[in-house]
Amino acid sequence: MKIDVLTLFPEMFSGVLGSSILKNAQEKGHVSYSVTDFREFTTNKHNRVDDYPYGGGGGMVLTPQPIFDAVESITDGEQEANRRIILLCPQGERYNQKKAEEFAAMDHLIFICGHYEGYDERIRQHLITDEISIGDFVLTGGELGAMVIIDSVTRLLPGVLGNEFSAVTDSFSTGLLEYPHYTRPSDFRGMKVPDVLLSGHHGRIEEWRRKQSLKRTYERRPDLLESYDLTDEEKAWLQNLEKDKK
Repeated sequence: MKIDVLTLFPEMFSGVLGSSILKNAQEKGHVSYSVTDFREFTTNKHNRVDDYPYGGGGGMVLTPQPIFDAVESITDGEQEANRRIILLCPQGERYNQKKAEEFAAMDHLIFICGHYEGYDERIRQHLITDEISIGDFVLTGGELGAMVIIDSVTRLLPGVLGNEFSAVTDSFSTGLLEYPHYTRPSDFRGMKVPDVLLSGHHGRIEEWRRKQSLKRTYERRPDLLESYDLTDEEKAWLQNLEKDKK
């Protein structure tokens, strides 16, 4: 996968893209990152990327010219079929694991990170494919949101994680929150690992994990159950949870 970022602050990305799993993913050839300062594409003598909004109002608005030119320089001669151009914006679709999986299937992702009051509307209407928000709060720019999405997408690429099963069983990937984990020692200061995990009985362990996953989702994120297709067995477990709550 190829990932491009357009930003006015490229130095913000060096630590994130040059560390941990993201760094390893690039070194192993699973992904390539490129960060571009779109100020370099301005055509005015003062290198301005923003201007006052028509009609008045507070704040400055990013102008279309440098962003259009920067994107076109990156995509010149490239097929559009498997590419997404993503605008980080508080007005955008709220990001989730399903969207991460959708992006992970692409060959090329381009992130546009804005600052100031907003974007010229023509950027939204004629350039991008997706508007994404990472939550109902406002940041000083789109850079942190882009980093979050890049991390969540990169770890889904084949070969990036050492244990391929881990991405499949992550919270939200199955539709439920992940079950509790334990490791050695089995008894730490009197706090013991559940006996079933020490039993060696894989069937019982799997059932315990499924029940715990459902229980944790019911207690912490019941909204996820609204779109989750429960099996008959899970429905029975959920009924018992509801009874215990009463």
